[in-house]
Amino acid sequence: MTSSVAVIGAGLIGTTTAWYLAERGFDVTVLDRREGPALETSYANGGLLTPSEADPWNAPGTLGRLLRWLGREDSPLLLRPAALPGMLRWGIDFLRASRPVPHRHSTEAILRLALYSIHALNELRHQLNLDYAALSNGTVKIFRDYRALEQSLELAEALRPLGLESHPLKPSAAAALEPLLSVIADQLAGAIHYPADQSGDAHLFTLEMAKHAATAGVKFRFNTSVQAIHADGAHIGGLITQQDEIHADIYVLAAGSYTPLLVRPLKLRLPIYPVKGYSVTIVPAQGYSLRVPVVDSEQKLVLTPLGDRLRIAGTAEFNGYDITLNTARSGSILRQAMAILPGLAGPVGQGGAISWTGLRPMTCDGPPVLGGTPYGNLFFNTGHGPLGWTLCAGSARIVADAIAGRTPDIDPGAYRFSRFMR
Repeated sequence: MTSSVAVIGAGLIGTTTAWYLAERGFDVTVLDRREGPALETSYANGGLLTPSEADPWNAPGTLGRLLRWLGREDSPLLLRPAALPGMLRWGIDFLRASRPVPHRHSTEAILRLALYSIHALNELRHQLNLDYAALSNGTVKIFRDYRALEQSLELAEALRPLGLESHPLKPSAAAALEPLLSVIADQLAGAIHYPADQSGDAHLFTLEMAKHAATAGVKFRFNTSVQAIHADGAHIGGLITQQDEIHADIYVLAAGSYTPLLVRPLKLRLPIYPVKGYSVTIVPAQGYSLRVPVVDSEQKLVLTPLGDRLRIAGTAEFNGYDITLNTARSGSILRQAMAILPGLAGPVGQGGAISWTGLRPMTCDGPPVLGGTPYGNLFFNTGHGPLGWTLCAGSARIVADAIAGRTPDIDPGAYRFSRFMR
């Protein structure tokens, strides 16, 4: 008899998980409160798949930077004082995980998953002939500060044995790789090219995956909000929606930042905090299209070509579940992008810009939460932080394998929920 699975969340993570589960013979239903796939965090993210960004944001020294930038609307990391009471426990764990040894362990775990995920994505792309404005030219990370450059070069070298390829570049070489950087080459300390990085439109990818999943038999129920999860002892008995009650043999939570709210009544503490990010999308004039996505690590800003569009994304705002579009923040990242590519000022003025904001589900230590829970038929696939697109395919395959009783291709130990049960 075929086992049934209910997946909560039709974003990148949930939709890809559903496809892998259908491929493994399960009867899958995906539930989402929105009217279609990938209309929240997966809708207009930075568009990058970056194993090169495996190091979590809680690097040693993060607390000092947060305090220094407190209240600054143009800061890369913005902690709003009103958010402090709701994030105190998570914040303590976040800072505890920022010590050098645990931070390095988390970086290595994320990198292993990222490289595995890129491999899985490449297989999906060719197997299903997916079209999502994909580009495989790597990324170029630029630096103005020599110390920041040296620190990143040291980390890149340390991660090389794990499979992360990188090439240091002088400013002139960075401009040769991406000619639009030539205007600011004299302002740069240097750059690093990561050839294994990729880019693409996560929303288009999810729409493609939803189409293939439906062909494979996956049922999608949109405009369906899960209001509660019913537990019967150590077993999940059903999902209560605003319309009805849904029953399945197995349940997968891929609800991003909202997953902790759903499992709180089950007495499961999931240390995920919603970290707000912004993006601006423009159509640059002819001659202003990037060949290689650009990452400004110091400003936490990315510029990603997506076909005939350019996606500018960045910043991290700690402000709870607020999803208000703050024009000061979106305007700030647009100005920062124009400082990198001054020629954008004209195209933006002519064609306008589309601003967006979304919540990244960030665990206190960095790696996502994948696999089983104390409830025998409840599984997590959540907590990917700023790397949901990067870690999507690998995470989905690991969770689908766990549900199917298969041995995962990589050790899932670093991503288990049990690491928080102490």
